[in-house]
Amino acid sequence: MKSRTTRHLAVTTLTGLLLTATACAAQQPSAEPDATRLSSPAATVTPSPTAPATATVTPAASATTAPTQAPAPDTPQTAPMETFTFPDGHISFDYFEGWTVTVKPGPVNSAAEQKISFEASIEDESGALLARVYSGKYGDGAAAPVKRTVLDHSPVSGIVNKSGGVAQFGFAYDEYLDGKLFYFMDVREAHEFLAPNGSSGSNQIELPDRIMNAYVVLTDSPSTLAFKSPAAAKAWMETGRYAQLKTLLLSLTYQ
Repeated sequence: MKSRTTRHLAVTTLTGLLLTATACAAQQPSAEPDATRLSSPAATVTPSPTAPATATVTPAASATTAPTQAPAPDTPQTAPMETFTFPDGHISFDYFEGWTVTVKPGPVNSAAEQKISFEASIEDESGALLARVYSGKYGDGAAAPVKRTVLDHSPVSGIVNKSGGVAQFGFAYDEYLDGKLFYFMDVREAHEFLAPNGSSGSNQIELPDRIMNAYVVLTDSPSTLAFKSPAAAKAWMETGRYAQLKTLLLSLTYQ
C-alpha cells in the first residue's frame, strides 16, 4: 500500500510540474509581438503627431508677405522699344515693340522741300492710329483766344528750338469763348505750357533748319470731344497707354 501511495504522489507531482511548464510556455508568445513591432522599420519612421505643426512654420511666415504685382505688359518698364529716324537723319524718336511707323511725303512750299519733308504715323498692334510726327519746311496754322488748363508737362531735352530754348511736352485742354473744350497732347514751345498767355498757340517748333510738330492723335474730328470731361482726361493719365505716348514724345531728338 505504501509503495503504491508513493508512486501516486510522484505522478501527481510530475503532472503538476508539467502543467506549470505548459502554462509558462503558453504565456511567453504574448510578449514577443510587442518587441517585434517596436523594432520594425515602419515603427521607427512613423512621424510623431507634432511633426506637421513644425513643418508648417515656414509657410506660415511667408504667407504674411503680399505678392508683388507685375507691371502691365504695356508699360514702359516692361515693353522693349525701337528707334525710328527720318530718312534725312535729323529727327528721331523711340516707339514700343509691336507698334508700326509709316512714312509718307509731308506738305511743302516747293518741289525742293520735298526732299526733307516727311510725316510719320505711329500705330499700335491693332492698327489704331496713335500719333504723328512731321519734319520739314512747311508750317501754317491759326490761333484763337482760349483759357488753357495744363494737366501735365515735362521738358523734351532732345529738341532745342532755333533760339536755343528747350521744347516742352504737355497734356492740356483749352476752353474757347463758346465754352467748348479742346484736349491736346503734344510738344510745343515751353511758354505754352509753363506760362499760357490766353492763346491756343501752335505745336509747330522752328528748329535750326526745319519745322517739327509731334502730337498724339486724340481725335481726328475737331467737333468730337476726346474726353467726356476734364475728370475723364485726368483718369486717362493713370493708364499705361498714356505713359507710353508720353515716353514717345519725350524721346524726340534733333541732330
